[in-house]
Amino acid sequence: MKYFELPIEDYTNNFVDNWLLPNTAGFFDKISDILRAFIEIVTSFLLFIPAEVLVVLIVLVAWKASGKGLALFALIGGFYIGAVDLWSESIQTVSIVIVSTIISVGIGIPVGILTALNKTADRIVRPILDFMQTLPSFVYLIPAILLFGLGSVPAIIATFVFATPPAVRMTSLGIRQAPEEVIEASKAFGSTKWQLLLKVQLPLAVPTIMAGVNQTMMLSLSMAVIASMIGAPGLGDTVLTGISTVNVGLGLTGGLAIVVLAIILDRITQSIGTKS
Repeated sequence: MKYFELPIEDYTNNFVDNWLLPNTAGFFDKISDILRAFIEIVTSFLLFIPAEVLVVLIVLVAWKASGKGLALFALIGGFYIGAVDLWSESIQTVSIVIVSTIISVGIGIPVGILTALNKTADRIVRPILDFMQTLPSFVYLIPAILLFGLGSVPAIIATFVFATPPAVRMTSLGIRQAPEEVIEASKAFGSTKWQLLLKVQLPLAVPTIMAGVNQTMMLSLSMAVIASMIGAPGLGDTVLTGISTVNVGLGLTGGLAIVVLAIILDRITQSIGTKS
């Protein structure tokens, strides 16, 4: 049943080929250089630390954040990753997750604050977030490749699109849920809008904001395998190799390493949010 033609494909390709790439290539190249340098710094720093020392540090953080159970799991997980010779790949994956989370949270929290305080901004941002969350991840891999090439940088951009909405939504929710009586009392004592935000609303919203950070980090890690399809290094590439060669053992080995990282990061960030 076709009543009229809508050549979205042609319009999109013409826009990309005739305007977007010729006019914005330099701008996106600069962004790509900055992100590539950022992730190389993080990766080099983590690889510079001896694996044994880094595992001990992670175990101590896990113990402090969530107790002996998580610390023991982190120790066993560290031994597992080393035993299957996936330490470098794990560091590469963690580096992408760290950089993606920093960017997503760094943009998501301010936008969440804005949408909580401004109804017009909320009406504008909400459908954008809906679009970001509902659009299949494979669709925005295409423009990421066009604008940033292959490797870690387009993976970070794609992960940013996928993982930022929870940070925005949870920050906005946390600020909106601040008890009305506390806000009224603060206003009665002469608090300005900035004082109310910084000293009342944000501190009360910290647990909810940390829940958003936790979700953002988990979504970033869940993109590891998908990002490997556009050249991102790390554990996702190991799993993808296992899939493409029908090597069940290799896929399982890489998948278990991702699970180890996911559980450790999840429990630590959850504990920080609970104690806030």
